[in-house]
Amino acid sequence: MELRVIGCHGGETPNHRTSAFVLDERLAIDAGSLTSGLDLAAQFRLSACVVSHAHLDHIRDLATIADNRCQADCEPLVVAATAATLKVLKKHFFNNLLWPDFTEIPNKTRPTLRFVELKPEKRTEIAGYQARAVLVNHTIESSGFIIEGPDATIGYSGDTGPTDRLWELLNKEKNLKALLLEVSFPDREQRLATVSGHHTPRTLLKDLKKYARPKDLPALLYHIKPVFQSEVEQECARLKGVNLTVTALGDQYVL
Repeated sequence: MELRVIGCHGGETPNHRTSAFVLDERLAIDAGSLTSGLDLAAQFRLSACVVSHAHLDHIRDLATIADNRCQADCEPLVVAATAATLKVLKKHFFNNLLWPDFTEIPNKTRPTLRFVELKPEKRTEIAGYQARAVLVNHTIESSGFIIEGPDATIGYSGDTGPTDRLWELLNKEKNLKALLLEVSFPDREQRLATVSGHHTPRTLLKDLKKYARPKDLPALLYHIKPVFQSEVEQECARLKGVNLTVTALGDQYVL
């Protein structure tokens, strides 16, 4: 399994892109920067995208990748998410007001986007992987993912603060190679992190200790707010007993 970091930040500048990751060039995890970070050929290679929740920084480029793929007459792109997230996408995003409804363009028989519901904790075949959505703690319904490939399993926290169920399930995985784990704010902004459903290094450490072998689990950190990038990185570097890497644009990992 190969993981490519397309966007890994909690905000945007010319040097920061919002959440989007790609497995083996065919499955995207979130869509914050799928078109700003991928050339057309890479956009067209994708078979599916799993979406953690409906906040704009995780769905925005579904709009533009749909437009690009429609013009190129690509096969439908599967967009997989929980029922609540799909409902928001249908009502507030692909509603023929904010953006055309690409689930019916060019036609209902062969649309540009095809929505697939992920029932929490139920394995669903998506683009050749077994994907499970696991509900986490955020300001709206949000899910992490456990994605199983033939050679490796990867976890994805989604946007979340402290949570429990994800860790219970991760502890049962025999072939877990890495976890993409959000951290957004420095410790001094704990109140803001709590009310907005995000981690600080302090709460991240407590959650990682819920994993049976935290030193053995590569935790790939993403979603740091650009304003706090240096501060959060310094605080994470001081954490003990865990295996942390701050992701950067363009990083590639073989799991």
